[in-house]
Amino acid sequence: MKPKKKWHKPKSKNQSEFRVFNFLLLTVAGIVNAFGVTMFLFPVKLYDSGISGLSMLLGQITPAPLTLSVFLVLLNVPVFIFGLKKQGVPFTVYSLYAVGVYSLVSFLIMNVLPIDVDFVSPLAGTDLLLCAVFGGVVSGIGSGLTIRFGGAIDGLDVLSVIFAKKIGISIGTFVMIFNTILYIVCGIVIKSWILPLYSIVTYFVGSKTIDFIVEGLDRSMCAMVVTTKADEISAALSGAFRSGGTIVKATGGYSKDEKQIIYFIVNHFQINRLKKIVTEIDTGAFISLQNVAGIVRKTD
Repeated sequence: MKPKKKWHKPKSKNQSEFRVFNFLLLTVAGIVNAFGVTMFLFPVKLYDSGISGLSMLLGQITPAPLTLSVFLVLLNVPVFIFGLKKQGVPFTVYSLYAVGVYSLVSFLIMNVLPIDVDFVSPLAGTDLLLCAVFGGVVSGIGSGLTIRFGGAIDGLDVLSVIFAKKIGISIGTFVMIFNTILYIVCGIVIKSWILPLYSIVTYFVGSKTIDFIVEGLDRSMCAMVVTTKADEISAALSGAFRSGGTIVKATGGYSKDEKQIIYFIVNHFQINRLKKIVTEIDTGAFISLQNVAGIVRKTD
């Protein structure tokens, strides 16, 4: 008699996408974000961007039991659940976990640990510029890590993806409009425009920090070279950068001449070298450069 085979419940697709390493890094991201907001921004009444900034404002003008941590959960959780179908289960779970860590650590810093964050920043005092810059950098690192490892720490990211296209604007424009309205409301509520204006500095620094964390310093660029000597240029570029490009046939819009377009990926440090190689072979080549937000390459 053959032994019966043990039956194992197959893992679902979503289960297989979860990684312990991601949760560890998301924990770090939540802690870092909480540190930046509670140690630099909240004490001097500067505001983060998005739902995090709205939570900070509500935490300052509502009764004591309704803290920043409470609003982070109350406002973010419904938004992420609302976006579950569009964003997917792994993204939603990672995001809710990061928000949970952010909220918990914020509560511990502001209500449990022996750190006074009621009036001045424990690290930067009352210097609004220092608080704005370093608050933006530190919270930007937390937000960038969250994005890099599969989630988002602010529900505004989900709202922008869902509604921006429906109302005919870009995601970046949607986020900018939301934050502009938020800072105007903050100015009206606190009857001062100094803090909202410094908060714009925080928003700018934070967004640049997020770009750096997500994309890195060595950000890729797409070079599109329109030429009549595609084979020679492509061979030279491949030899110089040890990577291949794509050649596409094209026709000149005015001259109607047969041309070719080389699609080639380089980083910022390789641009000048690419230009030199192309112009040495074809002085009449046209080169267009664009930032590339992400590259997906199948290696197996």
